[in-house]
Amino acid sequence: MSGVRVLVGTRKGAFILTSDERRQDWHVSGPHFAGWEIYHVAGSPADPDRLYASQTSGWFGQVLQRSDDGGKSWAPVGNQFVYDGVPGTHQWYDGTQRPWEFARVWHLEPSPTDPDGVYAGVQDAALFLSNDGGQNWQELSGLRNHDTGPSWQPGAGGLCLHTILLDPSDANRMFVAISAAGVLRTDDGAKTWKRINRGLKSGELPDPDADVGHCVHKLAMHPSRPQTLFMQKHWDVMRSDDAGDNWYEISGDLPTDFGFAIDVHAHEPETVYVVPIKSDSEHYVHEGKMRVYRSRTGGNEWEPLTNGLPQENCYVDVLRDAMAVDSLDSCGIYVGTTGGQVYCSADSGDNWVAIVRDLPPVLSVEVQTLP
Repeated sequence: MSGVRVLVGTRKGAFILTSDERRQDWHVSGPHFAGWEIYHVAGSPADPDRLYASQTSGWFGQVLQRSDDGGKSWAPVGNQFVYDGVPGTHQWYDGTQRPWEFARVWHLEPSPTDPDGVYAGVQDAALFLSNDGGQNWQELSGLRNHDTGPSWQPGAGGLCLHTILLDPSDANRMFVAISAAGVLRTDDGAKTWKRINRGLKSGELPDPDADVGHCVHKLAMHPSRPQTLFMQKHWDVMRSDDAGDNWYEISGDLPTDFGFAIDVHAHEPETVYVVPIKSDSEHYVHEGKMRVYRSRTGGNEWEPLTNGLPQENCYVDVLRDAMAVDSLDSCGIYVGTTGGQVYCSADSGDNWVAIVRDLPPVLSVEVQTLP
């Protein structure tokens, strides 16, 4: 019988939640790396036993961990995140230029075909690749050396490369999102990059129609339709049907279009999920009600999903990497909150149950479908 493994990164360790395909009874393992911030835990699509974790501490810096047995045991791997060539500078909040400095790994994106291949998105914004299971890392410096690089500046969480999307139909195509720079695409295996922000508007910028500087919070893609991208921006939910060349708004009837997380149903490319947050100054769910919103039409028309979720006195946030979907026949949706809950819907969002409560604040949720 197949099942799922939910990988949860929190402010104080990582947790691994496992269940069979019914997703009713759960086994909780953890905390792994207790007391450490775990920005992201990711599993290899090529090997269900291979996991990677980004472990961070203000005292001890950045450590990468790897498991080869599904999270039963872990070992640190190489951490040679050295910017290639001349480091250069980027723009800070006050308009001054600051040198690029490595702070942490925000996001890990394992190769879909090679368990030893894994990308890392880091702060300050750069893209790294390991081909030996994380032991050695090389910067794909064409990104940071893009002609707009000096004008990139940090969002509230830092100058972070937080999203990496690999095109399953084209090994040379990849998308990255940077806060606060925007979205870039490579069509030649990360040698060169094109900024793809046409149609984005940000009132926080001196030029709201600028082609760089947008605070993109998250991107999502259905593997069967890699030309179609969905975006949760600082404000606005957006869509592109031409691989990011042009964007248009699909916020529609959402109660607020500010948020962080966005994802797509595993079997329905036009079914999209978001969690609206009240505002950029009040980071909690709208009206104190935990509501995941679903659009079955690719945007604009949204329905609140509430059954099993708290509908009063709820003031949690859902961060950018804290939503995921599984690929079982009845697609499961998973959402982690800053209140320490991880909610699961085994029926595409119609009904929800808390798998766990009272974890440390959840930073990331990823799901592996197990054979």
